[in-house]
Amino acid sequence: MTNSISTDICIIGAGPVGLFAVFEAGLLKLRCHVVDALPQVGGQLSEIYPKKPIYDIPGFPEVLAGDLVNNLMRQIEPFHPTFTLGERVEEFSKLDDGSFHLTTTDGTQISCKAVAIAGGLGSFEPRKPAIEDLTTFEGGKGVYYMVRDPETFRDQRLVIAGGGDSALDWTIFLANVAKEVTLVHRGTTFRGAADSAEKVQKLHEAGKVKLVLSSNVTHVHGNGRLNAVTITANGGDTEQLEADSFIPLFGLTPKLGPIGEWGLGINENAVEVNTEDYSTSVPGIFAIGDINTYPGKLKLILCGFHEAALMCQGAFKYIYPDKKYTLKYTTVNGVPTL
Repeated sequence: MTNSISTDICIIGAGPVGLFAVFEAGLLKLRCHVVDALPQVGGQLSEIYPKKPIYDIPGFPEVLAGDLVNNLMRQIEPFHPTFTLGERVEEFSKLDDGSFHLTTTDGTQISCKAVAIAGGLGSFEPRKPAIEDLTTFEGGKGVYYMVRDPETFRDQRLVIAGGGDSALDWTIFLANVAKEVTLVHRGTTFRGAADSAEKVQKLHEAGKVKLVLSSNVTHVHGNGRLNAVTITANGGDTEQLEADSFIPLFGLTPKLGPIGEWGLGINENAVEVNTEDYSTSVPGIFAIGDINTYPGKLKLILCGFHEAALMCQGAFKYIYPDKKYTLKYTTVNGVPTL
């Protein structure tokens, strides 16, 4: 059954800038629907470095990336935004009345009056290791590049590859879900949080996780479905390990994706905007955050927050060209609800 959604603004990108745009739109009583190709909100903050401290958010001498995302989600709760996660906006059309119709990779249909692109560096695609026949086992046949539902791996023999936060965090979590968990890392030290690396080491010492260092997964095996992987040590020794699923977690590669085909002004893989309201060359489509470009552009979260505020003012004027809006301070009026 096709999922159909109607909203005022469709925000493409659930990173911190996209989430703050929901708040600014809510102050203007504009409804928002947020779409992101990743299976959770937060963009890079959640996917790549949730435990990384950030020091340049006003009012926070230091805040963990994951905590910032959680705070933003709490901040937008009064406006009841809706989300489509794990799907990418693939097609768009502008209707005669100036509104838009969007379609995602999974067929979700979104009708909206304005579009705000807040896709960070673009849509993220997983970095795939150069393993022969790897793609043969994609699509639910044993190779996964993200963990969308941990229950997928219930009671499985699971091999995870990587040395960053995602590999460590999922190894820790899935140790209580899967039958067996093996973490393979090409180095001897991890790039992720020291606390997480220590937890993985303790799980290994307790026999709950198998840790294989200075090695890579070099081959995948199976007949229609994955049933084993070959692990090759840096010295050349090999070991074949039975596996129901293999999850290589080597980060994400940003790409502009289908947005690059929308007829927008593009400069060096970024969307050109007017800094008055961060509108693009297509009326009704705006771009904020790292995905846009203009003279003096700084790719900082706090700059994206500023852009989100001005963008929502521009979107309001586009949606309601005959309605005058008077700026109201939250310190006086509080936060309205939708």
